[in-house]
Amino acid sequence: MPLTHSYRAAVTWTGNTCDGTASYRGFSRAHVVDIDGKPPLKGSADPTFRGDPELHKPEDLLVTALSECHMLWYLALCSTSGVVVTAYQDDARGDMVEDPDTGGHFTEVVLRPQVTIADAAMLPMAEKLHEQAHSMCFIANSVNFPIRHEPEITAPQ
Repeated sequence: MPLTHSYRAAVTWTGNTCDGTASYRGFSRAHVVDIDGKPPLKGSADPTFRGDPELHKPEDLLVTALSECHMLWYLALCSTSGVVVTAYQDDARGDMVEDPDTGGHFTEVVLRPQVTIADAAMLPMAEKLHEQAHSMCFIANSVNFPIRHEPEITAPQ
């Protein structure tokens, strides 16, 4: 029987500057995300949609969630497969298109992890584990757009 996990987040709009949403340009898109036991996360819309560029936006958080989920699965799989990872950094990018009828959607996310492993002999396994991490990632399995991986894996000679 599959296990079910639940996650909660309270999102509170903090952008009522005076008249609520009486005019499209008259309110802030600022909001706060509260998750029990964690620091509050200040968010806004993308600046294209009148948001504050200094605050987190949902689109960034989606790309981040995909990158984090992949990384966490990858590190776990490396650990159980004997691949010692000594450094990992991802330069993830997501592309979204606007659609006047539906609002818009992501067309793809590209993950570009730069991974350093301890043993060059493990390079083939380290490459293979990216595919497995992708197939295991909860977030990747929940979206309806392609996620590409362009890993660079290095090891000392």
